[in-house]
Amino acid sequence: MAVKIRLKRLGKIRAPYYRIVVADSRTKRDGRVIEEIGKYHPTQEPSLIEVDSERAQYWLGVGAQPTEQVRALLKLTGDWGTFKGDKDAVSTVRTAETKAAFEADAAKASVIKPKEEKKAEPAAEAAADADEAAASDDAAAE
Repeated sequence: MAVKIRLKRLGKIRAPYYRIVVADSRTKRDGRVIEEIGKYHPTQEPSLIEVDSERAQYWLGVGAQPTEQVRALLKLTGDWGTFKGDKDAVSTVRTAETKAAFEADAAKASVIKPKEEKKAEPAAEAAADADEAAASDDAAAE
């Protein structure tokens, strides 16, 4: 029996999400599966990729062939490199925590000032300009 690791499509028409499954190669795309080993939600930001590494390694070890899409996902999670014997296989998947940290940094960079501070700014700028003018007049008088 030829076994494949492939994606099983779920969700609505324009909101797909997938399960990474192990199935006989002769079954339908969304048909009967042997085992579910992960999830893939491409519409989330960042995309959610969860793979049970232990089960993925088992199925790859016994000869299950991943499809191109699943192979790309396994490369992102580092499971494909582990299977191929790469000792430095590392997951490059962005997680929700890294996204939250990225958004926090972006929020710090572009702080929106409240209206009260905006009103106070022109007065502060005018006072600073007056101080500069007075300093330049004193320097010119000397």
